[in-house]
Amino acid sequence: MTKQHKVLITGGARGIGKSIAQEFSRENYEVITPTRESLDLSRNESIENFFTHSKHKDFDVLINNAGINVPQKFSEIEESELKEIIKVNLEAPFLVTKHLINHMQKNKWGRIVNISSAYSFLAREGRSAYSSSKAGLDALTRSLAVEYSNDNILVNSVAPGFVDTELTRKNNSKSEIEKICSSIPMRRLASSDEIAKIVFFLSSEENTYITGQTIVADGGFSIA
Repeated sequence: MTKQHKVLITGGARGIGKSIAQEFSRENYEVITPTRESLDLSRNESIENFFTHSKHKDFDVLINNAGINVPQKFSEIEESELKEIIKVNLEAPFLVTKHLINHMQKNKWGRIVNISSAYSFLAREGRSAYSSSKAGLDALTRSLAVEYSNDNILVNSVAPGFVDTELTRKNNSKSEIEKICSSIPMRRLASSDEIAKIVFFLSSEENTYITGQTIVADGGFSIA
């Protein structure tokens, strides 16, 4: 079987990103998941250097998955911490997309999926910086969709609720997770594989008309 479209996935080493990479690989796509050493999203020069290589200019699908979330009360957030969260969660996806959009535009085909969060539109104590960055990412999604839809470049966000990942268990105690599950109509966390399947569909040729949307996958949490 010949290779499908070439895919760049940031943050593909673990959690949701790893499941997304595995989903594309199963479908025979050419998947690139850069290490932090080769693509450090907290450093503009690293982003610039990564795309100077010719083999990193021809991606047809971009999954902006990498992100950081450090729960902290608003009054305790240092300016440097705010800047790092905005840098990785919003500015980096903006810059990475800029490097790839011309190739997609030239080919009149491209798919971009930004991994957002239900906290881009919901609120929870200690998530002010994270929520702000993800809300900005959703706004970027809509703007890109309007600007590039005529080039057959479809841009969407996927906003997971609580997913059973290392990060979720790091940021929530066992009792907190039990409480969270009790507030979700489906009474469980999502698996990263469930999120990956949504991302894959939006990024595939099967998706021909969905763009500019934020697809919420939270087991009903936001409507309960």
